[in-house]
Amino acid sequence: MPTASADAVPDAGTRRRITVEILIVLGLSLGQSGVYAVVRLLDKMTQGPLQGQTTTLNPVLDDRAVFDLVYQLLGIFFSLVPVALVLFLLTEPGRSAFRRIGFTFSRPVLDFGLGFALAAVIGVGTLGVYAAGRAMGITTAIVPAALDTYWWTLPVLVLSAMRHAVLEEVIVVGYLFTRLRALGWSVPAMIITSALIRASYHLYQGIGPGIGNFLMGLLFGYAYYKTKRVMPLVIAHALVDIAGYVGFALFGSAIGIGD
Repeated sequence: MPTASADAVPDAGTRRRITVEILIVLGLSLGQSGVYAVVRLLDKMTQGPLQGQTTTLNPVLDDRAVFDLVYQLLGIFFSLVPVALVLFLLTEPGRSAFRRIGFTFSRPVLDFGLGFALAAVIGVGTLGVYAAGRAMGITTAIVPAALDTYWWTLPVLVLSAMRHAVLEEVIVVGYLFTRLRALGWSVPAMIITSALIRASYHLYQGIGPGIGNFLMGLLFGYAYYKTKRVMPLVIAHALVDIAGYVGFALFGSAIGIGD
């Protein structure tokens, strides 16, 4: 599929193809999740106050351990197929998609330093937004992990966290920014659009998580604009989710921090 370079102004036909490509990618991945999340939120709101409802992020998929593990792993694998798709679409002759969006370990000091810093900010901010949302009655009670205890429980939770980090940051930041830049969008417009999409697919948890993830999207979008690297965002996102999922599984008292 033809694409426009960052410096070229695409013609009308190319712009249409890029726009359609974006819509297809989002329709197969996080855009679809956003639509379902909005419907689920409306469904929950018609059933009663959000404050009295619960959202489980990593549920049991089968009551038999071996099939639960198989379903968990299949879910993780197939949810990453859209990531493979966008990396394929962003690859051009002599131009790696991984390097193009900074999804490499070529700058470990920056990636891990910024990743840990962002994780600290997002972790504290998420807890605050969650507590405020619960107090205001606009956020459901969130259970980060509800898997039964098996030898594979913690590894699967870590893989689940990494899956969300890669899926969200590669598509809603790295891919989307690259394509919107080719369409001539301004930086503020790209950051806000990315943040709105991120907020949309978290709305099934309540209005509070939607607001919190919108703010997270603004921060992550700005960080990507400044560094042109998605890896720090993946690291930060994975750290926050691992802390929530594994912490809850081990201690049962962690506050849900979203996926």
